[in-house]
Amino acid sequence: MDKTKSSVVKGIPGSPGIAIGKVFLIEEDFPVVLKKIPKSMIKKEISRLHNALSQVREEMYLEKHKILKVLGKEHAPLADVYLRILDDPILKKDVANRISEEGINAEHALSATIEKVVQSFEKIEDEYFNERKNDIQEVGKRILRHLMGSQRKYINEANADSTIVAHNLTPADTVALYEHKVSAFAIDIGSKTAHASLLAQGLEIPAVVGLKNITAIANNGDDVIVDGNQGLVIVNPDDETLENYRKEHEIEQQELYELKKLRNVAAETIDGHRVTLTGNIDSIKEVKSILDSGAEGVGLFRTEFLYMNRDKLPSEEEQYEIYSSIAQKVLPYSLTIRTIDLGGDKLAKFGFDDIVAEDNPFLGLRSLRLCLKYPEVFVVQLKAILRASAKGKIKVMFPMVTGLAEFRQAKKIFEETKEVLRKNIQDFDENIKLGAMIETPSAALTADAIAREADFLSIGTNDLIQYTLAVDRVNENVAFMYEPLHLSILRLLRHIIEATHSAAKLVGMCGEMAGDPAFTTILMGLGLDEFSVPPIAVPKIKKIIRSSSIADSKKLVQEIFGTDDYNTVVNLLRKPHQKG
Repeated sequence: MDKTKSSVVKGIPGSPGIAIGKVFLIEEDFPVVLKKIPKSMIKKEISRLHNALSQVREEMYLEKHKILKVLGKEHAPLADVYLRILDDPILKKDVANRISEEGINAEHALSATIEKVVQSFEKIEDEYFNERKNDIQEVGKRILRHLMGSQRKYINEANADSTIVAHNLTPADTVALYEHKVSAFAIDIGSKTAHASLLAQGLEIPAVVGLKNITAIANNGDDVIVDGNQGLVIVNPDDETLENYRKEHEIEQQELYELKKLRNVAAETIDGHRVTLTGNIDSIKEVKSILDSGAEGVGLFRTEFLYMNRDKLPSEEEQYEIYSSIAQKVLPYSLTIRTIDLGGDKLAKFGFDDIVAEDNPFLGLRSLRLCLKYPEVFVVQLKAILRASAKGKIKVMFPMVTGLAEFRQAKKIFEETKEVLRKNIQDFDENIKLGAMIETPSAALTADAIAREADFLSIGTNDLIQYTLAVDRVNENVAFMYEPLHLSILRLLRHIIEATHSAAKLVGMCGEMAGDPAFTTILMGLGLDEFSVPPIAVPKIKKIIRSSSIADSKKLVQEIFGTDDYNTVVNLLRKPHQKG
């Protein structure tokens, strides 16, 4: 077969799976030329800018309506963030001033202004602000398209064989991905936690993000392989590579078919040990994926999306409707809600003027400590959760607990909130369970004390590993040092689980480690009671549990703790510890 040169591009796994298809390229190249505008034409040039802004605003309102209709109101903030950027004085006033003062065309004035804003964002080492930088660039491109009279290629022209290749994906694109069931996508920018990645995981389509220059490499109609498992995109693969991936894809599809048969069976080992297997979600739209996967309810509902990309805090009623709806949908199983897990910078935009910029936000005012500083925000969420508990089986857990005193302080507010509801004769579950997330070394080392006062514990391995090893897992310079099998991590996990069981309580895990099949056997051997994982991982984890014996898993753990050599640990995990 005659093919052009093959290219392999490494990125970040956005969503697992393998897809083979044709490139559907959404090009974003805008050659902006500087033009001098005579004074007599300045007003007309500014009018061009205002017309373009109006046209883009109209488009965005239509897109928001479609998002609400197709994906639901929990995804509306994806469109709201673009509308807020569009209404920022920078895009109307500052660009117009530049046109007037420098006597230049609207296209160049806009590009220069956007570039200046982006440069200021690049100085902030925070993933949230990096995502906002991408959003600002995207809005700028949309305005430029109208100024230049160019048309963007839209996903609704794609088909099921298409692999979307783009610099970024807009809120409107997310709707099209859902409607047209495209096979996969690959984009230049983004992270594993960007909205495009999270949506792909929810829709269970393969995706690779953070590819940097895939749009410059791929051409429309090229053959392409998207390997969301390894974070690889192969453009114009040779015959051998294509055939190998076709076989791998067939095996993957057959495995998925077989895994679906496990939907209605328990996560129980061959020697009768029962494990609870639940799912992680970010929005109500993912509940169907949870139920279809065979999970036993929701082990982690991240509530942050309710606070993102909006002008005002979510009301008690808005939160109540969402929590109660999910709780009812997952019955007879339970819904575990994690309270606000945000950094202080996210609340600053709601008018909390005393919040200052922090040099190290990961060690600053965030999560539970943020809620304790601003109980008025915390109590609104707690009221909504408690009221919703009358509609289903709800559990609550506090994130980023650093010790017993902090947990007690939060628990006191929780009990006071209950008393307010009693006085107002509002129903709630009097026996609602309250837990703590163990994701800091200080909490891990005092897990025995926390477990005595909490109803359950849940281990958040993402931050626990990051803080214990002093490794930023998204920093490419040190990410290779982020190692779940580090002896310190394994010892901490053993301590947390044993301490929780000594207090006669249950302990789960909702971090990425729980959803990685490579660690399932060792976590069972350590005594983990509950695995809370992404919906797509539920069948795989269940299969491993049902193919394993708890006796062999415990034996494996004994062998692992009998050595302090990392390579020996890895080799032990590679040994067969499952039924064939």
